[in-house]
Amino acid sequence: MSGPGPLSGLRVLEVGHILAGPYATMLLADLGAQVTKIEPPGGDLSRRVSDAYFASLNRGKRSVRLDLATPEGQGRLHELVRGADALLVNLKPSAIRRYGLTYESLKPWNERLVCVALTGWGMDAGDEPAFDYVVQAATGIAALTGEPDGPPQLPGYSSADNSAGLAAALGLLAQVVSGRGGQVDVSLRDVMLSQLNYHASAWLNDGAAPRRLGGAHAYYVPAQLFPTADGHLALFITHDGFWRAFATEAGIEGHTTMAERAAHRDEVVAAVTKALAADTAVGWEARLRPLLVPAAAVRTLPEALAEAPGAVVEAGGHRLIGSPVRIAGYEPEYGAPPQLGEHGDAV
Repeated sequence: MSGPGPLSGLRVLEVGHILAGPYATMLLADLGAQVTKIEPPGGDLSRRVSDAYFASLNRGKRSVRLDLATPEGQGRLHELVRGADALLVNLKPSAIRRYGLTYESLKPWNERLVCVALTGWGMDAGDEPAFDYVVQAATGIAALTGEPDGPPQLPGYSSADNSAGLAAALGLLAQVVSGRGGQVDVSLRDVMLSQLNYHASAWLNDGAAPRRLGGAHAYYVPAQLFPTADGHLALFITHDGFWRAFATEAGIEGHTTMAERAAHRDEVVAAVTKALAADTAVGWEARLRPLLVPAAAVRTLPEALAEAPGAVVEAGGHRLIGSPVRIAGYEPEYGAPPQLGEHGDAV
């Protein structure tokens, strides 16, 4: 039988829409926190996308419908704040201030409250639009993605929103653990720049600007996708031991050191491409896995889910991806997503 969640007893309020903030608080709810969505009269905008979309970000939460622009809504907000440990807000800075959702505004009702502002550019940067793909373009992500001679590209999923949600959840917990109330500021821009760690360091310290390499790694060679006789194979050869095992199996000679492979990238990629044409992606995966060479055939999401049934959970009639955090002795309950105003309606 599952024990209590590690965040059991933590009471979190959430104000926001769509993805980054709701994803952050869903991760906390999966670990046992009580999360209450404070929704406007029309509800979280993701409710308009589809029931499944909303469920993928809001399972196991409570919903209270408030109009924060009214005195009644503000009064109910302050009641909720008195009994909360943290508030996570995913709105533009002017709205966060206008609705009184900062620590400075709320500390008269709860000095120990942790307030997290999750914005596009930071609380002091204004209200410029900051949707996920806009931030990816503005921070260099899109410029790194795609073929060298082709246009910049986007990865096809909300990497900035999801990454910022993880950072916001971490910031919230860090301040809660400190035992002090206070303001935490997390922006999508800062999170994505942080995730460009070694690329940014190369530019800042050595003046080496990132290059678009068709998805290939900037340092390790070969570490990219390769065509095969059928399908594509991802290789990630980081050290010389991996290369020896792979090269022996593939019948490739030379390029024995990491430095040599990096210095002769085009030659190495050409040799690997020629060798991999002799078998299918699935065939290479089967041959390289026993040798402990990092390699995988490219799969579609449906194929990947079929191979990982344990990652799929049931929540309120929806099949969803469960928590990525597995804790011994604890199994999340994965409750249903709430109906709008199900746990309180002051509109």
